[in-house]
Amino acid sequence: MRAFQYTRADSAESAAAEAGKNTRARFLAGGTNLLDLMKEDIERPDQLIDLNRLSMTEITESGDRIRLGALVSNTDTANHPLIKQHFPLLTQAILAGASQQIRNMATNGGNLNQRTRCAYFYDTAMPCNKREPGSGCGAVGGLNRMHAIFGWSPECVAVHPSDMCVALAALDATVQVVDSQGVAREIPFANYHRLPGDSPHKDNTLAPGELITSIELTKNKMAPHSHYLKGRDRASYAFALVSVGVALHLDRNKIGKARVALGGVAHKPWRVNQLEDFLQGKPAEDEIFVDAAALAVKTARPLERNAFKVDLARRAIVRALQKARD
Repeated sequence: MRAFQYTRADSAESAAAEAGKNTRARFLAGGTNLLDLMKEDIERPDQLIDLNRLSMTEITESGDRIRLGALVSNTDTANHPLIKQHFPLLTQAILAGASQQIRNMATNGGNLNQRTRCAYFYDTAMPCNKREPGSGCGAVGGLNRMHAIFGWSPECVAVHPSDMCVALAALDATVQVVDSQGVAREIPFANYHRLPGDSPHKDNTLAPGELITSIELTKNKMAPHSHYLKGRDRASYAFALVSVGVALHLDRNKIGKARVALGGVAHKPWRVNQLEDFLQGKPAEDEIFVDAAALAVKTARPLERNAFKVDLARRAIVRALQKARD
């Protein structure tokens, strides 16, 4: 690990201002991903700005909005009564990820900003445009079983690793941030993460120095009919091959609204809008779910070694819709 300057922030605004002065500074909260990247010499910050004394550590309710502080741990978020009552999909997704020890340390803001677990990104001897822009993508023609089937470009085929973010995408969350001038803004979750395009080193749409302060969710009527399904190589401590987050609003047996997002298939949580439109107003029946899932994977572009993900995603969507309905 390389030497760095340590700074302890006393407010979100001062943390953002400090980061705005130095493009090589990084925010430090739980550190469950950042410290690993520093040890592997992938991230090379010359300054860490410690956020752990800040007050963004509560989950609060205001009308129909619930705010998740950026420094609340994943464990506390998953087990919070408001989340379990109104957004069980989020609880299920968080508990499907990582280990208990990591969830105890990892923060909500950090979860959004964790980096890909692509093996080529972690291997500094291999080309990776995300790690070193312009060096190439070793995964395109390499061992790409774990990689994207949607939204990839020749520059990068890596996938986003988060389970929590799949649920947040399905639940239409918004991300509250503050910039280096102390100006706050709100980012719709669908616009927070980026597809790779020709700049895969940019994971999200944050401006330099911007800091996540909270994540906000609006209450809905879908809590009783939501489900998170994760397909992986082993039962625990594994990232998703394909995951599905589903939330339905059912009126008797008719689908009033549907929200569906996929994980493990793209550079960002993959919201399946065409599937949602197809389901609206239709009966919640297996035959409809099968047709909807086929529509969802119609635009998939599998790589040489991950064509199985297309069928896995189709079957997982059907199963998750069934579980949410029942």
